[in-house]
Amino acid sequence: MTDATSFLLERLHAAGLTDVVAVEPATGGLAATAGLARRGDGTSVFVKAFGEPPSDDAFAAEAEGLTVLREAGSIPTPEIILADRDLLVLSALPPRPGTEAFWEQLAHALAHLHTTTRYPRFGWHRDNWLGRRRQVNTWDDDGFEFFAQHRLLRWLGERRVQEALDAADRAALERLCDRLPELLPVRPACLTHGDLWALNVMATPDGRPALIDPAVSYTWAEVDLAHLWTTAPPPEAHVFFELYAELTGLDRDWRERMPILQLRQHLAVIAQFDPDWGAADLVRATLAPFRQRP
Repeated sequence: MTDATSFLLERLHAAGLTDVVAVEPATGGLAATAGLARRGDGTSVFVKAFGEPPSDDAFAAEAEGLTVLREAGSIPTPEIILADRDLLVLSALPPRPGTEAFWEQLAHALAHLHTTTRYPRFGWHRDNWLGRRRQVNTWDDDGFEFFAQHRLLRWLGERRVQEALDAADRAALERLCDRLPELLPVRPACLTHGDLWALNVMATPDGRPALIDPAVSYTWAEVDLAHLWTTAPPPEAHVFFELYAELTGLDRDWRERMPILQLRQHLAVIAQFDPDWGAADLVRATLAPFRQRP
């Protein structure tokens, strides 16, 4: 047993789940330690924990996000077994199948979520967490202002972002934010997953799409789309984008908007991880048209 799995087993037993007999490491998670815990009856649960939690409510906020997504009616999420300061325990989900039919189902489910949960304001009633960093969700009536302040500019105070981006880059980001109403169409807020890269797409035991690890808020639907589009989805996912665009009536220019919308996620990666897997280079490439010429 590794240090990570021993750590999770100790946390589980301390939380009262004393029937857990073994923990195997889980792949994919970046910010927390995660594993599959086998119980005495042979069933397994998913567990994750932070060595030092970023906040007392980080897992409570994640559990709330899973609940509201599930209650919206179109996308399953895992059952919440325990969510406290130190531990999140969920029902285990199998990996997704590698089929186009699966991604077509996800397109229908996500389109339903985005088109049936429209809201008059942008934000959420509480802050939640994107990895180990706070996602600020202060309410705003203006989607452009909300995205600029709470999804882009808020990252400029992070130490790693300051080291990765020079003054010209930071000024270019501010200019891009000033021009958001020219660069992006007016769109309503809706309930979004908030961290929708391919590794957060799982399956139910009967093969339907299911989602994990949300950072929910009411914001533009295309924020979810951008995250999937720009984080190397599998080849069979091409049908998802085609069908989602058809179901939601996206205009033909939606692909050109993806790099701007994904700046938020790239900045979050820079803030939290070293190496940043090329995120700083992608940010600089997107900001290049907004840098002032000498």
